[in-house]
Amino acid sequence: MVLLGLLTLASHQISTALPRLRVAPNGRYLITELGEPFFYLGDTAWELFHRLDRKDADRYLKDRARKGFTVVQAVVLAEFDGLRTPNAYGHLPLLEMDPTRPAIRPGPENDYWDHVDYIVDRAEALGLYVGMLPTWGDKWSRRWGVGPEIFTPQNAELYGAFLGARYRDKPIIWILGGDRNPENEQHLAIIRALARGLKRGDGGAHLITYHPQGGASSSRWFHREEWLDFNMFQSGHGRLLNPNHEMTLHDRSLDPPKPVIDGEPCYEDHPVNWHRGGEKRWFDEWDVRKAAYSSMLAGAAGHTYGNHNIWQFWHPGREPISLARTPWQLALDHPGARQMGYLRQLLTQRSFHQLEPDQSLMASDPGTGADHARAALAQDRRYALIYLPTGKPVQVRLPKIRGRQVRAWWFNPRQGVAEHIGDFTAEGEQEFVPPTSGRNNDWVLVLDSIEANLPALQPGSFR
Repeated sequence: MVLLGLLTLASHQISTALPRLRVAPNGRYLITELGEPFFYLGDTAWELFHRLDRKDADRYLKDRARKGFTVVQAVVLAEFDGLRTPNAYGHLPLLEMDPTRPAIRPGPENDYWDHVDYIVDRAEALGLYVGMLPTWGDKWSRRWGVGPEIFTPQNAELYGAFLGARYRDKPIIWILGGDRNPENEQHLAIIRALARGLKRGDGGAHLITYHPQGGASSSRWFHREEWLDFNMFQSGHGRLLNPNHEMTLHDRSLDPPKPVIDGEPCYEDHPVNWHRGGEKRWFDEWDVRKAAYSSMLAGAAGHTYGNHNIWQFWHPGREPISLARTPWQLALDHPGARQMGYLRQLLTQRSFHQLEPDQSLMASDPGTGADHARAALAQDRRYALIYLPTGKPVQVRLPKIRGRQVRAWWFNPRQGVAEHIGDFTAEGEQEFVPPTSGRNNDWVLVLDSIEANLPALQPGSFR
């Protein structure tokens, strides 16, 4: 195959400024090679390599780094006819749509792969990892989309080896799948071969996961396979009040333990269920916050945000996919994205990797639907968090917190600010009433052991 001769040429030998990522020894979260907890805060930018030129890619990456994201998820062989529609510079990724023949030309900055390299390097310079999908799912399972299906187990392994070698020393997280569920042995063989090829090419340098269709998780097919480092599920866009915490809890219950992340929850400014059934509603910032906090307090290792206009980089003059309606440049500043930075800041100030879901913190009914509250307690009981999506009062069992006294805070996830409520004796039950209530009036109750001498909350922002 032609590809075998390209592996040495393709290999990037520049040392990365970002540490490599690993799975923590307890199998619950991600760490850097230095042993520091890594908060996966992803953004779906599926068409980044395919639709943006370098100027616009710079604008997008700078914005996401500034808002506190740590990962951008993008697809090499893109969904929107990525095999036949060129990128912003008129280049295609493959010769004759053959995965063993990447369209690499001699000389600097003159092909599709040079543009992918540029974006990966710019992301690295800004402190961002790239969650790289080698291909969208229609290239191996054309359930929908334009395809064509080009992968076999044989060429998938060779293509994976090419990618692995090219990005061996770059800050990459491999994400297989591409919005598809495997349906037969051929599909499973293709995915496993691609994983083998990636590991052969990069020497096992990078984490690998799998992005399925809405309502599914990688755990369904691959949980016990060694190449799958962490589980990813897609809670999706099909309904309001989707209880994505249930999928997080399910995957956390599996053996062996592996980190779990919702890799595609409801997107901000996405039509709910694509407006099927006649009701025209759109997911907003409250929906995306609820999905994020609910999953994190159920024990997720991180979370992915998405904006319906940004993943496709829609602007006037380009055909909108699934009713996209806001130019992506304006959608960059939709409130949900900024508020994901507040989520990360709060949870990293309180050692998110120690959190264990614990609904028994609440003596009151946690509620259902829009009101459903989630609670988590640190393993050493130094602190606890309770997310109240509609600001309902909550009765808390204070003795669950370590020590004799508890310091309580209200964290406002909409504005990224905290307010000290007071100090309480850790005895019996205590009711906490949020400052406001109703939809888009969510609050996080933060309970610290005074004995633990935790720093005062200083949320600030990522502006």
